[in-house]
Amino acid sequence: MSKSSLPSSKDQRIAFIQASWHQDILQEGKDSFIEEMTKLGYSADQVDLYQLPGAFEIPLKCKTLAATGKYSLLIASGFVVDGGIYRHEFVAEAVISGLMNVQLQTQTPILSMVLTPKKYDGSTKDNEFFLNHFRIKGKEIAEACHSLLATANHQQML
Repeated sequence: MSKSSLPSSKDQRIAFIQASWHQDILQEGKDSFIEEMTKLGYSADQVDLYQLPGAFEIPLKCKTLAATGKYSLLIASGFVVDGGIYRHEFVAEAVISGLMNVQLQTQTPILSMVLTPKKYDGSTKDNEFFLNHFRIKGKEIAEACHSLLATANHQQML
């Protein structure tokens, strides 16, 4: 493939995989991501969105999508909170470890916006904090995505 026929980072596809729990908070991250990607010159049509029941299912979906070869990069988004039964730390660790394993096995970059707060009680104050936090993370993930896609495209040309 010649240098001129390589896809630019603006032609590459991205999968955005998101858990359903705490949808209002996660939506802020997704919207912020799409908004920032648009500012960086990408089209929202380059991003395929996938909704899953929970965060625990994200690594398997990432592996399935990476295996298609369709995506240059995957983004995982979830919010794993302590719901009163001590299991959130185990779920969060399993998800992050699973994402790293998928990334290493498939050679497809995965950016994680799967967050686990130290304390979350669902109060208005907590919700406002995490709504804002996910807005910031969505923008940061878009910037990281852009950087990785540009780097991957540059490395292909060498």
